[in-house]
Amino acid sequence: MESLATQTLDQLGGPGSVLARQKRDHVELDRLIHAVDDARGSARLQLLNDLCRLVFPHAFAEESVLWPVIRRVLPDGEQLTLTIEQEHQEINELFTALERSDPDSHEHHRLWSRISALLSQDVRDEEDELLPKLQAALPRTRLIALGAAWEAVRRTAPTRPHPVVARRPPGNVVAALPLTAIDRSRDHLDRHSRRTSGRSAAAAHRLSALLASVAGAVEHVPPLTRGERPQTHSGQ
Repeated sequence: MESLATQTLDQLGGPGSVLARQKRDHVELDRLIHAVDDARGSARLQLLNDLCRLVFPHAFAEESVLWPVIRRVLPDGEQLTLTIEQEHQEINELFTALERSDPDSHEHHRLWSRISALLSQDVRDEEDELLPKLQAALPRTRLIALGAAWEAVRRTAPTRPHPVVARRPPGNVVAALPLTAIDRSRDHLDRHSRRTSGRSAAAAHRLSALLASVAGAVEHVPPLTRGERPQTHSGQ
């Protein structure tokens, strides 16, 4: 099977195919990883925010739309998706720690080094093995339909790391509404705090921090943690 990385747009099923949509995000991810590597200070933090807004909706849509299909149509779909889910889980855990670290600290750069390596590995696992197998199993029309469903979920998915939420339905599906509302409200507040200064910026920052605490509590609601395989979490 040929890697998505070397296939033309037509081979991928056209611009609406889920394969083409995935590859476009992967190209942008690679650009952002290199940009973060080269940036410092506030520019680095902004690029990390941009990367989160790309990575977490992308992964959420995969886990909600694509991986259940792969488990149904591929004989080895269970193990293939479990491997990716383990990578996604570790990325969520590491990003949660990264957000709490000083961006100038050794710990921050250690965490980022591991995150960037995992993100690159995740892309290779998907483009070289998982998605080519899906491509071989489904007709072009089905790949285009999956692309539309994946895109709809991606555009309305949480935009922040949530390591407690299940990587599989029903937990991740139940989590979508409350966590998306919280995350995107925080995104709006964070943009406001960057554009303003003084008391207004401080108030937006405090409200965003409060919403982060709310999200942390919501993650632990039992229905949001159901459906996942125990092996997904690190240390299992």
